[in-house]
Amino acid sequence: MSQDDVGVDLETSLGYLLKEASSALRAAMEEVLRPLEMSVTHYSCLELLAQRPGLSNSELARGAFVTRQSMNVLLQTLEREGHVTRPTEAPVGKVLPTRLTPRGRRRLEKATAAVRSVEVRMLAGMTEAEQAGAFRILRSMIHSLREDNDRIR
Repeated sequence: MSQDDVGVDLETSLGYLLKEASSALRAAMEEVLRPLEMSVTHYSCLELLAQRPGLSNSELARGAFVTRQSMNVLLQTLEREGHVTRPTEAPVGKVLPTRLTPRGRRRLEKATAAVRSVEVRMLAGMTEAEQAGAFRILRSMIHSLREDNDRIR
């Protein structure tokens, strides 16, 4: 089989490398969150709510990269545990805005410290200029892919 018969050369594929980095980041985050009895999705949900109070189930699902159904199950658990609160009836339309409780904020503080330690470790070998460049490049890639998707629709 020649190199031409292979669809993507994994050694030189930027997309594959990004996926590998994403997978390594998620595994490292899961490792530091596990002692806190939290998953990456759980942490993402709490972080999103801290930064954008009142998000709906659908908005949280999009922000945490999970299905609406998975987010709904998580929100029910978080609500039972006293970490979030949602009204019993939607104030407008069908949307039930979710908010962190003080207990949820305390839980998030511990998780944020753990996740920050992973990011610090991930960026340890890069200068500030390299970090800024990586951030700019990744934002550009995201923008280009989303722009193409918008044109296709």
